[in-house]
Amino acid sequence: MCRLFGLTAGEVRVRATFWLLDASDSIAIQSHTNPDGTGLGTFDESGRPLVEKQPLAAWHDPTFAAEARKRESTTFIAHVRHTSGSAVTAPNTHPFEMDGRLFAHNGVVEGLGALEEHLGDDLDRVTGDTDSERVFALITREIARVGDVAGGVTTALRWVAGELPVYAVNLVLTTATDLWALRYPETHDLLLLERRQGAGALDHRSRAGTRVRSGELGDHPSVVIASERLDDDDRWRSLDPGVLVHVGPDLRVREHEILTGSPRHQLTVADLTGVAAASQSRHTAWPLDRGKTHGQ
Repeated sequence: MCRLFGLTAGEVRVRATFWLLDASDSIAIQSHTNPDGTGLGTFDESGRPLVEKQPLAAWHDPTFAAEARKRESTTFIAHVRHTSGSAVTAPNTHPFEMDGRLFAHNGVVEGLGALEEHLGDDLDRVTGDTDSERVFALITREIARVGDVAGGVTTALRWVAGELPVYAVNLVLTTATDLWALRYPETHDLLLLERRQGAGALDHRSRAGTRVRSGELGDHPSVVIASERLDDDDRWRSLDPGVLVHVGPDLRVREHEILTGSPRHQLTVADLTGVAAASQSRHTAWPLDRGKTHGQ
């Protein structure tokens, strides 16, 4: 399945290099089994979104490595893609940007004809073929209509859960100041790590003795969202299905249940096509301590 990553450091601009390249199960490592696209979304000092993405695996994309090392932001969103059937192209690569917000998703939503009809003229905002971008267009429309992000996500996802065949809708949405995440239903995991002041430097040593360290993120509190544990920190916890997580500039984690039970039309792997079924595999690229130099 595609892998998601989100990070917020509140009001402090940091680099997320440790999680993107250096951790024992970094986003770059996960791209070995998710080779169909890589994207990194950040915000500049004025709050303008910046997206760098290519229909390439992160480990094979020198641009991703370069940007992951130098890019500073208060919030980050990253995605490595395993296509569920749509073309491996730049327009289909996450994250997507609309109205100054960035969005990435993993899972499968079917019934796209019904979703496109529901979108109406808002379908014009969609440039690619994916279910993900269409779901984001619906969320964006509902945010504008309702007046806040949480309300827009709630309205949009309740419609999706009630009207469309759904295998999974795990998502991360960011602005320059805030991060939202949702796991729905319990099909795939989505985890959260809170690193508070004084948590210490991020540090990993492989069996071969290679040591990777990030003092910057150790000095500043942060909250991380990921599809799987990126290191062996025992404070990672799974999000509850249907619970929308919001982390604001104060780094307080707020959780509110917006969806209960299963989607009305719950899909299983047996309902998916061969490509889509393969894309939802739970395999992990490498064991947490794989005895190799990180980020190579």
